[in-house]
Amino acid sequence: MPGSRRNFLRVAGSTAVILAVGATGFALTRNPNTARRPWTEAGTYPDPMRRALSWALLAPNPHNRQPWLVEIEGEDEALLLCQLDRRLPETDPSDRQITIGLGAFLELFRMAAAEEGFLARIDPFPDGEAGDRLDTRPIARIRLEPGGTPDPLFVHARDRHTNRTAYDTGRRVAESSLRAIGSATVSGVDSGFINDVDTVASLRDLCWQASEIEQRTPHTWQETVDLMRIGKAAINRNPDGIALPGAIPDLLRMTGVMTQETMSDPGSLAYQQSLDLVESWARTAMAFVWLRTDTNTRIDQINAGAAYLRAALTAAGEDVAIQPMSQALQEFPEMAGPYTEIHRRLAPEGGTVQMFARLGYSRGVPLAPRWGLETRLR
Repeated sequence: MPGSRRNFLRVAGSTAVILAVGATGFALTRNPNTARRPWTEAGTYPDPMRRALSWALLAPNPHNRQPWLVEIEGEDEALLLCQLDRRLPETDPSDRQITIGLGAFLELFRMAAAEEGFLARIDPFPDGEAGDRLDTRPIARIRLEPGGTPDPLFVHARDRHTNRTAYDTGRRVAESSLRAIGSATVSGVDSGFINDVDTVASLRDLCWQASEIEQRTPHTWQETVDLMRIGKAAINRNPDGIALPGAIPDLLRMTGVMTQETMSDPGSLAYQQSLDLVESWARTAMAFVWLRTDTNTRIDQINAGAAYLRAALTAAGEDVAIQPMSQALQEFPEMAGPYTEIHRRLAPEGGTVQMFARLGYSRGVPLAPRWGLETRLR
């Protein structure tokens, strides 16, 4: 029996099992609730520093690696570090995207502190900027002082999620929402959006081209596969990376159809389905938003993280789904063509496109897993 036919029958059999055990509530037991606990614990700690940090844990970050590590010094000071083994050396060889994630963490920390009347003094790279890669030097020194002014976007902190589903292609994003999302930036970071049909279609093609390159390049795809957490137990055990929760992934893992080994195999059904899924993301984008900086310093990247967080929180407030489609911005050699093309289109006068995300309307998505605060303190 050909491999694809055998795998198809396995999938069909697994679906039958799901239907058969549905009455027992099996599906209801597949939620990785332990890994989602930080979303409800945010803001519940006894001191202002830990309360703000517990909110910052919810910031968006590449591949959900959650690279932040914090050293608390006294009641009102802390150092933010990068946990170096949580970088993405294959798809993010310069640590640019990881730095953007750390910038989003700092911005959400600032917002959470301001909500309680504290001003977060953030001194980026107090021991100097890192060079080609991040190193053991601090990302930022943080100090809390009285005097913060609440930020109206903070109300959406629990509602902001990266939405990795197909978007509704029958519904265009409202112009007012696009303008709000595009204007939610910070000093030094330019933003823009596109929603005209022809240009969106062309950028969909570019997104899909870049996504296919990332998956068909063995060393970059393996980095992603290694971070896949398939099913409840794997997600609760390692609440980072790319979570695949729910009854169906759990049963496909149990039957051997969806494992890290099959996801790595270009001849497998799981590999092909992952390609189909990513193509559905690219093909259903209804608009795009991007962020650009004149230069590409570490400070620029930190600022881009703050700007992206603000755009994502604004999208949540507008009930607009958002997902970074950053493959074309990756800097490994095989991506050189799409990288040049997206910069030609979005930064014709120069500079660096730091973030590129699709927008649309879709159903809600589950909470992303997070490591608890105690695991992020050193």
